[in-house]
Amino acid sequence: MKRALRIAFSILAGLGASADTKVKLPTSHADLARGQKLFEVHCALCHGPKGEGGRGPMLAQLKLRRAPDDDALLKVISDGIPGTEMPGADAMSDHEMRQTAAFVRSLGRVPVKPVPGDRDRGAALYRGKGGCTACHSIHGEGGIVGPDLTSIGASRSAQFLRQAVLEPQKSIPEGYLLITVVAKSGESVRGIHLNEDSFSIQLRDNAGAMHSFWKSDIERIDRQKGQTPMPSYQGKLSDAELTDLVNFLVSLRETK
Repeated sequence: MKRALRIAFSILAGLGASADTKVKLPTSHADLARGQKLFEVHCALCHGPKGEGGRGPMLAQLKLRRAPDDDALLKVISDGIPGTEMPGADAMSDHEMRQTAAFVRSLGRVPVKPVPGDRDRGAALYRGKGGCTACHSIHGEGGIVGPDLTSIGASRSAQFLRQAVLEPQKSIPEGYLLITVVAKSGESVRGIHLNEDSFSIQLRDNAGAMHSFWKSDIERIDRQKGQTPMPSYQGKLSDAELTDLVNFLVSLRETK
């Protein structure tokens, strides 16, 4: 109800205004300080306390792909992004969202340090020694078992990606729950959970093959939270190789 009233007041306030009126974000030191506090509570867990990125994309940049202007930024904060891990800010008032947006914009004015490493060497490691193409794809080329990496650099920070390569079990992507289905016939299949309803369940094994079972034919389903088929590259890549690989992954910023 509160959100509906807020939207209604916003519409009424906009009556008579020109169609091209743009939102104005607060600029006072007090508003920016309040926006920082709100950001630390609601946003920093995913985007990093300084907008450096983490599970969520880096915000410390002049141009945000999903929020090219302040109106778009406020909409993202208010409504979230459907189909992603970005939720809407139902707990914030309109003014608090504007304060948060103002702080996010201020992050883009801070110089960003370049990611170390060599992109070309990283690309060679990705396709060669790392064996990443067996599970991951870029622009449709590669495997389908793991997440598509076509635009991974736009949604994950260098620090997050480095940790994901070294300790993949600590950053399992949403929608990649590992399960083992044991049928009454004795057949056992381990793979990524795809779909499930009251009568059936589907999963994809490490070779990319899909399996479907009627639940009436299943002995048990083991849901292995905190586990992943992705191996750790700790000790498999040198520090320099890891740096190059992360540089390449961060460079992948094109939309799918």
